[in-house]
Amino acid sequence: MNNHEKDPVISLDLMGGDSGPAVTVPAAKRALLISKNLNLILVGREQECLPMLKKHGLLDNSRVKFIATPNVISSEEVPSHALKHSQDTSMRKAIELVADGSAHACVSAGNTGALMAVSRYILHTVPGIDRPALAAFVPNEKKQRTLLLDLGANVECDAKNLVQFALLGCSEFSRISNTERPKVALLNIGVEHNKGREYIKKADAILTGLKEVDYIGYIESDSLFNSDADVIVCDGFTGNIALKSSEGLVRLIVKTAKQRYRGFFSLPVLLILKGVMSKLYPDEYNGASLLGLQGVVIKSHGSAKIKATANAIIRAQYEARIGLSDRFLELLGKNLF
Repeated sequence: MNNHEKDPVISLDLMGGDSGPAVTVPAAKRALLISKNLNLILVGREQECLPMLKKHGLLDNSRVKFIATPNVISSEEVPSHALKHSQDTSMRKAIELVADGSAHACVSAGNTGALMAVSRYILHTVPGIDRPALAAFVPNEKKQRTLLLDLGANVECDAKNLVQFALLGCSEFSRISNTERPKVALLNIGVEHNKGREYIKKADAILTGLKEVDYIGYIESDSLFNSDADVIVCDGFTGNIALKSSEGLVRLIVKTAKQRYRGFFSLPVLLILKGVMSKLYPDEYNGASLLGLQGVVIKSHGSAKIKATANAIIRAQYEARIGLSDRFLELLGKNLF
């Protein structure tokens, strides 16, 4: 359900993430304070959620509805098992609310593989898409931001998947940034055409032949944050490692700065670091879109804290309004392979 201009409804899986309702409930409250026209359907186990909802004053909030579910998909479950046993879980119910039109988008910090499997089963993919892809914006030295996908939904991919991800990324970037022809690059171990695995080379050949796509070739990981690309495409294994390595580096730099700069100099140094790194710090950009579904699903970090989870909810609200750009999705129906 897209392009909902007034009073968007977001379903939130309260049980997802490392801390469950201890984080998701206060995050819901924070998101409601940020957006005055936001409405939430909160889903989770009654015995764990009701005390937190009462504590944060959400039981009597006119913009909040709570739905109790008895089961939860654990972080250890493999996607196939999670899908088979997903009935009456908080994650599945939150997704079903999008499918039946009760909500315009869903947010969960739960098991990534399970979220993709259940979302794909309940919402289905848009025509021409085999698998959804997780996409998030990362900072870019030359531009305001770059869209990176896949970030972990698909550990193994083929050339067809990468081309589909490129078109999904173009669609997302085009609508959000109002860019007619986003520049697309493939993340690889070198910029030379003879470098990389065969499926990357095949994707390179297909994208090179697509006149409708402004494909600029390969980039290496050291150019991830300063390339000319608007959209950077890779398999989920590579993307997940690249993003989490970057997050770990940001945490290390901030921690080191706090240890070395104390007293009078600590505040200005940390403020400078925050300004430079805020776009890579998980609390600031949290919320990856599961692109390619017939509905909006946002994956929040499993370790996300209150501020980060609230940001994911606001991201879902925005995604529900804009939808995907039809111009690039039309290419998916053509015989590209």
